[in-house]
Amino acid sequence: MWRMAVLTHAEAETRARDLTVHHYALDLDLTGGDEEFGSTTVIRFRALRDCDTFAEIRPATLRRVVLDGRDLDPGLLAGNRLPLAGLAAGDHELRVEADMAYSRTGEGMHRFTDPEDGEAYVYSQLFMNDMQRVAASFDQPDLKAVFDVTVSAPPRWTVLGNGIATRTAPGRWQLSTTPPLATYFVAVAAGPWHSVRTEHAGLPFGLHCRRSLAEHLDRDAGAILDITRRCFDRYHELFAEPYPYDSYDQAFVPEFNAGAMENPGLVTFREEFVHRSAVTPGEAQFRGVVIAHEMAHMWFGNLVTLRWWDDIWLNESFAEYMGFQVLSEATGFTGTWTDFAVARKAWGYDADQRPSTHPVAPDQAAVPDTASAMNNFDGISYAKGASALRQLVAWLGPKAFTAGLNTHFARHRFGNAALADFLDSLGTATDRDVHAWAAAWLRTSGPDTLTPAVAPGGAEGGWRLEIGHRGNRPHRIEVGLYDRAVAAPGALVPRDRLTVDIAAGSVTEQYELGGPRPDVILLNDGDLTFAKVHFDPQSWATLREALGGLPDPLGRAVVWNAARDLVRDGGIAPAEYLELAAAHLPGETEPGIVDAVLTFWRGQLADHFLAPALRPGALGTLADTARALLAAGLDSTRLSATRALVEAALSASDTAALRGWYDRGEIPGGAPLDADLRWRTLLRLAVLGAATAADIDAELERDPSAVGREGAARCRASLPDAAAKAAAWEAMFHDDSQSNYLFTANAQGFWHPEHAALTAPYVPRYFSDVVQLAARRGTAIAEVAGRTAFPSTAVAPETLHLGRECLAGPTVTPALGRGLADRLDDLSRHLRIRSA
Repeated sequence: MWRMAVLTHAEAETRARDLTVHHYALDLDLTGGDEEFGSTTVIRFRALRDCDTFAEIRPATLRRVVLDGRDLDPGLLAGNRLPLAGLAAGDHELRVEADMAYSRTGEGMHRFTDPEDGEAYVYSQLFMNDMQRVAASFDQPDLKAVFDVTVSAPPRWTVLGNGIATRTAPGRWQLSTTPPLATYFVAVAAGPWHSVRTEHAGLPFGLHCRRSLAEHLDRDAGAILDITRRCFDRYHELFAEPYPYDSYDQAFVPEFNAGAMENPGLVTFREEFVHRSAVTPGEAQFRGVVIAHEMAHMWFGNLVTLRWWDDIWLNESFAEYMGFQVLSEATGFTGTWTDFAVARKAWGYDADQRPSTHPVAPDQAAVPDTASAMNNFDGISYAKGASALRQLVAWLGPKAFTAGLNTHFARHRFGNAALADFLDSLGTATDRDVHAWAAAWLRTSGPDTLTPAVAPGGAEGGWRLEIGHRGNRPHRIEVGLYDRAVAAPGALVPRDRLTVDIAAGSVTEQYELGGPRPDVILLNDGDLTFAKVHFDPQSWATLREALGGLPDPLGRAVVWNAARDLVRDGGIAPAEYLELAAAHLPGETEPGIVDAVLTFWRGQLADHFLAPALRPGALGTLADTARALLAAGLDSTRLSATRALVEAALSASDTAALRGWYDRGEIPGGAPLDADLRWRTLLRLAVLGAATAADIDAELERDPSAVGREGAARCRASLPDAAAKAAAWEAMFHDDSQSNYLFTANAQGFWHPEHAALTAPYVPRYFSDVVQLAARRGTAIAEVAGRTAFPSTAVAPETLHLGRECLAGPTVTPALGRGLADRLDDLSRHLRIRSA
């Protein structure tokens, strides 16, 4: 078993004081088969004093190490550390020759063979400390250097990288010299890519995907490039610093673990963003958000890079905020902040209420090493951090915010910076105390709560609004006041919108207002802050009857998110949320709200919050609501409603109808059954015992793609058959050749409430097998195993007991431990809600 030493912050600080790294010459040989590749690295660096230090590399075979012309014993390698002892102050050169192993888990140099045509593709994913899986390096973010990369590849392949790639001979490629980069940004992607190339603003732009996806990329290329150009131009309107690299390629790569990776000049995306089947408006918009997010990183993260991983929010929170904001400013996607409010923020609120919560910007002591840092890539670093920045912009004003950013880029271009540096830059553009704001917003954890109350006012006929604040942060919010429309009882008309500043600390703010009280008081209307919102009794009673009558979709999103929180906190019963959804969702015109409510209904309420006896009724009401949405005839919600109708099937009559739709290839009134919907329908049929292994084989023959292969694995794991469950378990926990995507597909198919008796023996097995799996297969698989493979449908005290015993064990890896802790917290919440 490989034993890798994680890099501690103390070690990184020492190495940064000891060394300056000037240049990497990296030569990769991708012609040696499908298990290993050759890697030769020459590093030129300066020791700033006499010191002992180390470089990192994780080779299959370490062939040669040469320091300043003198051979070192490769046997000195200890785990992933190559000791460099007795360095004298001055310039040095380290040469390392090695054979490296390809990855099947999306880490390091991932290799994928397309099941449709047999073509192979490789790409690097070096975040956060995986440069050492590809080449020798000083693998930390504040030792930036210039890179020259050459690649040998099969003659039919195209090579992509951080700079313009030039073919210098058959199968030989040279990438242009980079500006200073952190090691984790180095990128290479090679294979027989299908490419769409163009030019914009004097730079080459490109889109790339596997050949078997060519027709789908060609169909979407115009839209993707239009978004790319518009966002590129908008960033140049905002930022004084121009785009700092010589090209902009976007590669859609197979079996990618994240949504995307911001490699300078070569952004890699999960290839699901090349849409094979129909997508909802929200999914189309989110692809645009991710394109804008990754482009923001060219400045936030790439041009100016964090010093250590405690400041990851300086990358992710900013890119998250800018992605939603810039897409809404530069393109026709104007509903970004509604989707953010009703979907992304839910991720942030959930994360911030778990025991694993942390500040947006944790102090360095909380991030002692790279293993602990990886756990901070969550809803707090993304959604809550972006919400905090949205609040900062509301507080500072957009002009001061942008001016501070431009100062920050100018001060630290191609260098590294920390939170204090950023705050100092913001301080040049405002008289406000940004350091105090940051202490309240970025150094604390947990959500604040805002609650309205109404009292008689001092003036005759007036009333007093009291806003109770529980928490430690100041908030600038808008308060929407709405009245029932006389002519249309189901509608609400705006009376006024107040901008109020709420002080830090648990206080009650009071505002004297004239006239009768409104029918609805909506705190945080416009969703400018990150805080849980409650309602006074009259407002909630009105919203139960007239939520759909709120005129602004963003206001409705705030209410739906608050209702979701009320369910999770036990403020209302799940049945009350279902009544609200059944009453108002059929008339909802905002597709993002429809998606979010249906997802929460099917994915959380039905399977987890409700007792098993109540589940059939909840699924039946979901199916009725989906039919009502389809009857409304809106193209924007048709696909979401069709998916919900498929996933709500439970009774014998539902199952027979679903089987008929699948066999005929159409759902009456629903979206056409394309490849995605066929797999979704077959999955539900498999769960219900209305599909066979032969059906799955036939569908795989119809769709032999990589996505089809994953769909087949998911469906086989979903069969209500002991042999099928045993085979899926073996694939997940004992077949280490399984890729990250096939592991996930098996995990998604394994646990279903319908199969509780069949899977019950696997619940205790999970807590023993998962620990060994995580230790054996590493971070990426550990994260999936801790979250997706967790027996979340086994909502029982015994599951919670077994999980807590497992989590307390001494051999649980950090990546697995974080996933388990979060799932156990969810399970505990589900048990509390059920018992109530």
